[in-house]
Amino acid sequence: MNAIEITAPGGPEVLRAVERAAPLPAAGELLIAVRASGVNRPDVLQRKGAYPPPPGASDLPGLEVAGTVAGGDAAELAAAGFALGDRVCALVAGGGYAERCAAPIGQCLPVPAGLTDVEAAALPETFFTVWQNVFEIARLQPGETLLVQGGSSGIGVTAIQLARALGSAVIVTAGSDDKCAACVQFGADHAINYRTHDFVAEVGRLTGGRGVDVVLDMVAGDYVAREVQCLADDGRLAIIAVQGGTASSFDAGLVLRKRLAITGSTLRARPLAYKARLARALRERVWPLLEAGRVKPVIHRVFPAAEAAAAHALMESGAHVGKIVLTW
Repeated sequence: MNAIEITAPGGPEVLRAVERAAPLPAAGELLIAVRASGVNRPDVLQRKGAYPPPPGASDLPGLEVAGTVAGGDAAELAAAGFALGDRVCALVAGGGYAERCAAPIGQCLPVPAGLTDVEAAALPETFFTVWQNVFEIARLQPGETLLVQGGSSGIGVTAIQLARALGSAVIVTAGSDDKCAACVQFGADHAINYRTHDFVAEVGRLTGGRGVDVVLDMVAGDYVAREVQCLADDGRLAIIAVQGGTASSFDAGLVLRKRLAITGSTLRARPLAYKARLARALRERVWPLLEAGRVKPVIHRVFPAAEAAAAHALMESGAHVGKIVLTW
């Protein structure tokens, strides 16, 4: 099969097209003939040597794929409701940048009706992550307000749409007026250009001084202290990345007085059963929203897989709005 490997830690140029033996699905896995692979920031971190795959996972980058079922134990496939040739998308711990990918059956989902393979490949990593952090860990409720840092990212546009579809208000930050306008188009109630406005002051103004109930944070660093100020009483801060650095200093007294909860999570190394449970929740709660058109994947650009280096360069530039996808 054709695949994209990381030849050494470094810039986008270390990604190389290679031929490899196709993986064989183990017990509890199925084989996917990949049509499209999502590109995510963890792929960039892995390429730089900062986010190695967990033990037993493929060394190839790529955490989400879409394609057709090409192999697996017939009884296991039938028990999960799949058959050879079915269109599926999957969350994987690695190996997504390839024409064949073995995926745990519990982390596979049918392609929502009406979606293309490119659109389906843009779903798993962001939808699993947003569902886990915003709705399960931070327990966002209808009628509450969510603040999303980086609203124009793949995670951001997913969080905006899911929160709105499930009855919450959404405020986002983004790095330009154009990105802010795009976030409003996707359903955000308000968008704050963090380069020209103080998001703490703006959140206070927009909420009448009350603050937001949940913050989805991909920055960390010095943002944490400011997010503590933004949160309402009993608010929840969910940290999912540290693009702004790992060191944070904040007013712990304010955390106590407001009764705040600060959580962090990663998903890649979690047990298969945990991720399978998330998949079941998505199929029950979110897939109907996708099939009804109430939530839509946002695709910024599609690259042939051989141009994975260019896709990574675009990801690192921050110029994209939504998802970047590779096709095979």
